[in-house]
Amino acid sequence: MKSEILEKNYYYHIYNKGINGTNIFSNNENKSYFLKQLDNYLKGNLSVYAYCLMDNHFHLIVKVNSDPEIVTQSFSNFFNAYAKAYNKEVSRTGSLFEKHFKRIRLDNELYLKNLILYIHLNPKHHLNIDFKSFLFSSYRSILSDKETKLERSEILDLFGGRENFIFCHTTENELLTEKYTFE
Repeated sequence: MKSEILEKNYYYHIYNKGINGTNIFSNNENKSYFLKQLDNYLKGNLSVYAYCLMDNHFHLIVKVNSDPEIVTQSFSNFFNAYAKAYNKEVSRTGSLFEKHFKRIRLDNELYLKNLILYIHLNPKHHLNIDFKSFLFSSYRSILSDKETKLERSEILDLFGGRENFIFCHTTENELLTEKYTFE
């Protein structure tokens, strides 16, 4: 299957998992490093709308803001650099991620909202833990008053404000009627 070509000014679901289901994060420091490197490699080239870092996979929602070829190469450099650092730390060799990173263009606002909910609820669905307290998801950052690199105001506007953002997450997507399949 050929990867979708990134295009400027479009939103994308970017995701991948560890090869053969292996962990790509062993601890919170790995996850913090991943987010820091995401910013280092892609700063200015994209906007981040949501993320969730699970032990063996990750999800991002981004909007491409610059030349798609530069963004694609920056993602590749970022994932390669992270894999090398992780492999060195845990004394492993070989590929860390399954093939190339996957990307799906989000073609409408409802899809974007559903995907944000899906990503934030990942800890609940995969680990049966409270998504509201999960440290490596954008949910808490969106609700926080602290400075963030996320597009907080745009996300809250998309949901009609802070209260409705919380409501949509706690009613588990009942109001968003169209159903989408997410990897």
